[in-house]
Amino acid sequence: MTTTALPAAPAQPPTSSASVRDRLVPPTPGPAWAGWLGAVLVAAFAGVLRFIRLGSPPEIYFDETYYAKNALSIWIYGYEHETIENADAMLANGNDSIFTGGADFVVHPPLSKWLIGLGDWVWGVLPFGEAVSPVGWRLAAAVFGTLSVLLLVRIATRMTRSWLLGCTAGLIMALDGLHFTLSRIAMVDVFLMFFILAGFGCLVVDRDRARARLAGLTESGAAAAGWLGMRWWRIGAGLCLGLAMGTKWSALWYLAAFGLLTVAWDYGARRSAGQRKVALRWLGYDAVPAFFQTVGVAAVTYLATWTGWFATSGGYDRQWGAQNTPGALAQLPDQLLGPVNALISLAHYHMQVLNFHSDLSKPHDYASTPWEWLIMRTPVAFYYNGEETTCGADRCSSTVLSIGTPAVWWLSLLALVVMFGWWITHRDWRAGAVLLGVAAGWLPWLAYPERTMFVFYALPMLPFLALAITLMLGRALGPAEDSPDYVLMRRLVGGVAFGVVMLLIIANFAYLYPVLSAETIPYDQWAQRMWFETWIYGNGGPSTG
Repeated sequence: MTTTALPAAPAQPPTSSASVRDRLVPPTPGPAWAGWLGAVLVAAFAGVLRFIRLGSPPEIYFDETYYAKNALSIWIYGYEHETIENADAMLANGNDSIFTGGADFVVHPPLSKWLIGLGDWVWGVLPFGEAVSPVGWRLAAAVFGTLSVLLLVRIATRMTRSWLLGCTAGLIMALDGLHFTLSRIAMVDVFLMFFILAGFGCLVVDRDRARARLAGLTESGAAAAGWLGMRWWRIGAGLCLGLAMGTKWSALWYLAAFGLLTVAWDYGARRSAGQRKVALRWLGYDAVPAFFQTVGVAAVTYLATWTGWFATSGGYDRQWGAQNTPGALAQLPDQLLGPVNALISLAHYHMQVLNFHSDLSKPHDYASTPWEWLIMRTPVAFYYNGEETTCGADRCSSTVLSIGTPAVWWLSLLALVVMFGWWITHRDWRAGAVLLGVAAGWLPWLAYPERTMFVFYALPMLPFLALAITLMLGRALGPAEDSPDYVLMRRLVGGVAFGVVMLLIIANFAYLYPVLSAETIPYDQWAQRMWFETWIYGNGGPSTG
């Protein structure tokens, strides 16, 4: 149940086919049901945390003012619709008669709104649910946040071949404040993170399946094995990453990063199997098909997320193509002209959205730069109510501070250094994958220093930070191949470090829980949890209280 660093690929072909299989596909711990049981238990724990008091605060807060209303309109009309001025208060009171005018200009793709609206609908048809309510428009976020913990446990278990470390990774993410708060609000980021993580998980499974096929071909004497069969899991990754792009465009960076990662894994697998002069074989059988299986599938999936906009006539810019048809296209048959005009309209809409994102530079009290995210310098106060009087003190506070658990994010800095050193010295694929997952979610934002950004943009990095901490703890526990006395001593020291880290994360989350979940507590207790001035005032702006 320990994680071990995979040795470097040999310069010469291995001496036996058995050693090839052991190197390409290390055995997984059994029985399989035990690993699934651990994953389900950790996810159930995360779900309980996220669903308790999901309807609190009982009103629209922060960016729910956009997404809760957009979700309802997209469920009714197929596209986002303009609303009346006091729509927030009406929705909070269960009145959905809030739409007026026509289509609304929105700057994120529609998939997450479909999912939020689906949660609204499901909650409304349940016997104990309500037609339009805070629980309804937050339900999908809580479900996907919980499922993301389940995914991470299974991915970490496959990467480390350890149930203990798999459950550890899931527990770390379950106890992170940023993940917790974004799983309890109708915003897009938790869906983005889920689909990115699902895409990564598909590629990890594909890696194992492809290497197992390669080992089988090597065992059969096919030293120059070519095609490794249909890569359904890689196609699944393309589907998931297309859904991520249909949630938020920043998923494009993960599509590019993971596309390079999967073909790098293929190249390494062929080298480890003892193949020589693999470049052309790898290019033809692995790299070129991988482009269509990831990028091609993702592009088709992304377009499919706009089905509601295509299928209706009133969406924003939906008729732009018909009103501005180039003369050369006007002669097309009606059966072709309609779809062509729809695609032209969508392209024009995308250009407007791109211009919006490129020019987005507005001051905000809780804006932060990517340099600040890993240290949680400036969290976002989603909600604050200083008028509560139900806590038994003279002054009470109720708040939702969207902040990552400091014990997780600060420890991840050390873990990333360890991962970098591990990758440099051992070229371990797990360390490299974790570093790439963090880089894809962080480095691209550095190219836009003037853009208004917030700490919750860092959520897609979180699973990879949790994996980094988990792998670091696994390295501390060490492999079981050394001498018994050395293993005992290392396990003792590593076990103590493991326990201290996990207890620290649990205690830190428990301490912050009241200010993450809108509990009403005495003002003094709220103030004690505001460790830094930027947690209260942001970047010099007025307090939300």
